[in-house]
Amino acid sequence: MPQQKDIVKIAIQMPGAYPQLIQLDQKKPLTAVIKEVCDKWNLPGPDNYALQYADGIQMYITESNRLDIKNGSILRLTKAPGRCAEDLYKGIQSSDSGVRCDSLKLLASVSTDITFAQEFISRDGHSLLVKIVEDAQEAPLIMTHTLTAFMELMDHGIVSWENLSSVFIKKIANFGNAKVLDTSIQQVSLAILESMVLSSSSLFNEVKQEITLERLLSHLQVTNQQLQTKAMALLMAMLLAGGEADRQELFEFLEKRNLRQYIHKNIIHSSSSVGDEMAHYLYVLQTVRLNHLEARMRTPLDSYNQEQREMLHGLRQAAFETESESGLSNERRRSLCAKEFKKLGFSNNSNPGQDLSRCPPGLLALDTMAYFASRYPDAYSRFVLENSSREDKHECPFARSSIQLTLILCEILRIGEAPSETGSDYHPIFFAQDRLLEELFCICIQLLNKTWKEMRATQEDFDKVMQVVREQITRTLSSKPTSLELFKNKVNALNYSEILKLRQTERLHQEETLAPPVLELKERLKPELLELIRQQRLNRLCHGTLFRKISSRRRQDKLWYCRLSPNHKVLHYGDVEEDMEMPSIEALQEKIPVADIKNVVMGKDCPHMKENKGKQTKEVLDLAFSITYDVEEYSLNFIASSRTDFCLWTDGLSVLLGKEMSSESMRSELEILLSMEIKLRLLDLENVPIPDTAPPIPKPPSNFNFCYDFSQAEQ
Repeated sequence: MPQQKDIVKIAIQMPGAYPQLIQLDQKKPLTAVIKEVCDKWNLPGPDNYALQYADGIQMYITESNRLDIKNGSILRLTKAPGRCAEDLYKGIQSSDSGVRCDSLKLLASVSTDITFAQEFISRDGHSLLVKIVEDAQEAPLIMTHTLTAFMELMDHGIVSWENLSSVFIKKIANFGNAKVLDTSIQQVSLAILESMVLSSSSLFNEVKQEITLERLLSHLQVTNQQLQTKAMALLMAMLLAGGEADRQELFEFLEKRNLRQYIHKNIIHSSSSVGDEMAHYLYVLQTVRLNHLEARMRTPLDSYNQEQREMLHGLRQAAFETESESGLSNERRRSLCAKEFKKLGFSNNSNPGQDLSRCPPGLLALDTMAYFASRYPDAYSRFVLENSSREDKHECPFARSSIQLTLILCEILRIGEAPSETGSDYHPIFFAQDRLLEELFCICIQLLNKTWKEMRATQEDFDKVMQVVREQITRTLSSKPTSLELFKNKVNALNYSEILKLRQTERLHQEETLAPPVLELKERLKPELLELIRQQRLNRLCHGTLFRKISSRRRQDKLWYCRLSPNHKVLHYGDVEEDMEMPSIEALQEKIPVADIKNVVMGKDCPHMKENKGKQTKEVLDLAFSITYDVEEYSLNFIASSRTDFCLWTDGLSVLLGKEMSSESMRSELEILLSMEIKLRLLDLENVPIPDTAPPIPKPPSNFNFCYDFSQAEQ
């Protein structure tokens, strides 16, 4: 007799028949289960049938995935994948175009299932799709279904991309290059080209020869956001897949064609909002482009390099009107140089190259100083001369400040960091400016001098000033300025006194040094406010959240949704389409009883992080968490889209498990609520009577003649 844990209670549907409610024995062969179901409905040939989920992603049930079936699942008796593959294989070869269209449309839908895909590919069905594309004689709608089905089949990794013919690749590239073509065909074609580029270096080179970059750039000017996104995805794939020489060549082409201006005008400015996919690609483009500065950032100054020495002495000569050095003795020349380098703010004035030996910022600091001196000579001279002539110990050292500021900008812009798979934090200002780092430096070095004076700083306050300047820059960039001028205005408006006000406001929410009676009140209020936060977390889990599956090759169309049932007893989840806002619980085919959840693990302890140990960035690790359930053999793995979602979900799951909430978001919210509640409790209400009950609502007036009649005024 089967044990209780091997039994799953499910419903099985079939069109035109009453559903069967059965107790599925997980140890019984699936063929035997299907035979019993067919016998009850008097259906001959059980080998021609299979089971699949009736809701959500309608995946076939196999021996390998049958353990995923949960109590209450609704399955459907349908054609076996082999029979379905055979029927569609014949259908797409029909002489009737309507039959071909319907067959290809269905094929595009069912090809997402790997069981079906294996059956169809085993019949060499994918080669049939390749031939349809190579012949290019079908109507646009049929061609769209063909390409979509091909993409879904290839996405399973059963067939190698390198088996494709040059004729096929040229046809796909021609679809992408076409000026007048159905946009649906172009979108799928660009997605296919992206997968080719990412699959191998040989295909990258072949696509690079066939695709017209000029036409690809023109796709960024259209109003169709999906086409824009696919075009950007292919461009980013080509940047990431090629070698350093390929990348540099492509960047030079894109710079000549003003790609960033294209993006700034046609995507950032023309759209009310940039989608998640496009935001990711903009972030990747920004990261890869800024990383070309990494070599300079990690290279120290070489005192024997003539060009670098000339740049260094050029800073000195641009700042001071020096007498001719040709007639001076070596000792006199060295003394004069040391004196002027000291005025410039170098710590090691006898050998200023030592100041630039720290990496980062390395030679990048010399580059930014030289750019400022040549691009804005008046501002440069004013900065240096103003501070070098002061004798009140309040001089701001230009060189030391510049080196540290360059380092701060490198950290804020994340120069040298590889692009994350989930990153989307791009700066719109990057696409409006050719030399972002240098121009930001020129604005921020003058801001630093201004802040230094506002703080009445001395050399001992150097680190404090740099902390304030870092805060000014990060706060301003977080507001996403779209132009350099806007950044300049905002960052200069955020002066030292404003920073102090912001800090004071934030400190009020985190104040911990309170008087004993207030501390006692605080402790009394905590349980009530914690309960409020717990309820908010559970409500958020009931509302649910959209999560993104991480794939090394394709990011699009890999979404799933998870939400808690209103009675807080079951977690429902399942794959969804991108345009679905909040699916109903019934639409989510998978579920986990809360009672079965054993633990919640986070970061590097998650199973999906252990599988890719060493490959995940810190950003991904900080957003990863997993639920272990049953006897900790199974896990449901999450990667939150933001730190906020991560905190909400980990807190909510802790509440469900009867554990304490521990996120930084909870602590911050608790402090805010405590601060507000304490302020309300400590209001001076002497001689102010506070009723025990709410005052009654007065009766409505006998007439409303006191209301002003606007219609009379208009007449």
